[in-house]
Amino acid sequence: MKIKVLIFQALFFVSICTVNAQAVKKDAEAPQTKMDRFTSKTGAFSKFTDSKLPNLKCSYGTPETRIRKVTTDTESVYFYQIEKNAQYSNSTASIAYEDLLEVIKAVKVLQTEVDKDAASNPNYLENKFVTVDGFQIGYYISKEKPKWYIKLEKFGTDNTLFVDEATTLTKTFDDAKTKIEELKKI
Repeated sequence: MKIKVLIFQALFFVSICTVNAQAVKKDAEAPQTKMDRFTSKTGAFSKFTDSKLPNLKCSYGTPETRIRKVTTDTESVYFYQIEKNAQYSNSTASIAYEDLLEVIKAVKVLQTEVDKDAASNPNYLENKFVTVDGFQIGYYISKEKPKWYIKLEKFGTDNTLFVDEATTLTKTFDDAKTKIEELKKI
């Protein structure tokens, strides 16, 4: 009888360890962006077509921007890309068209709040919008002055851009939306 209990306990312990090991492995996998999911379809051809847009005017540097059309056997998807070249690596945000529409709305909301937030004279305040893929846009207020920023990727370093005026962001995103809509008509 004791042997049966010991065997049962050993099997129970092994099954718990296996479940935990599988959970750790699943957590370790990097989450995929919409671009990753669309371009990693196996057994399908993918074609990338870029349409260059004007560089984004930032406080430090001028990242390149473009519209990337990704076509597979059955469909085409459009992404607005912002690429920051750094000394050792590049950071690229790939914003799907539907997310770009949400970012445009978010910038408008943030613009209505920035003056009120600055007037509250905080030691530090941050207000941001984050897409499903981890692209962030927002501002922080330190020493009474708001500073707009874009964080291109959820993970990594040297992937933040600082922009002096929200109007620069509004124009940039509106131009990208217009270009995608033009390309969709072709």
